[in-house]
Amino acid sequence: MDEPEPETPFAAVSAQTTKYGRIFQSYLDKSTPFIGYRWAGTATLFCFFALRIFLAQGWYIVVYSLGIYLLNLFLAFISPKFDPSLEQDEGMEEGASSLPTKQDQEFRPFVRRLPEFKFWYAATRAIAIAFLCSWFAVFDLPVFWPVLVVYWLILVALTMRRQIQHMIKYRYVPFTVGKQRYSKS
Repeated sequence: MDEPEPETPFAAVSAQTTKYGRIFQSYLDKSTPFIGYRWAGTATLFCFFALRIFLAQGWYIVVYSLGIYLLNLFLAFISPKFDPSLEQDEGMEEGASSLPTKQDQEFRPFVRRLPEFKFWYAATRAIAIAFLCSWFAVFDLPVFWPVLVVYWLILVALTMRRQIQHMIKYRYVPFTVGKQRYSKS
């Protein structure tokens, strides 16, 4: 007779993590339509993190790392999924994925490289990790923080300038102000 093999401790741990992973994913799925509330929660978490850094007067390298990561996420959020400059460089013909550049071309909606939900989730997770790191002395490296601030501001200015030039050159706007409304006349 075949006896069932005894359950290993690893299998029990794996089953529990899978169970909690599904529960966590169900909460994430339920939060998807509540954009304002999600971002308000992230802003609140960021305020707690900023307050922690301000009161503790340290962990500036953690703040700098978080700033660069959030800048990277934001650039992915405002960039098109299919970069028209890469398609033009590769010599591709007018494909279904390219943005229209002329008046007579068909309208194609702006598809982001990083969707809003993934942007929110990654930003929230990064802020939570940075907040957690601010409680451990090993991450409190001695740095002259004004240099980091100036360097980060220069980095933001240069990358945003390049991104805005790209938007102007390929004529796309990653934001919509609202749903277009027509009059009833």
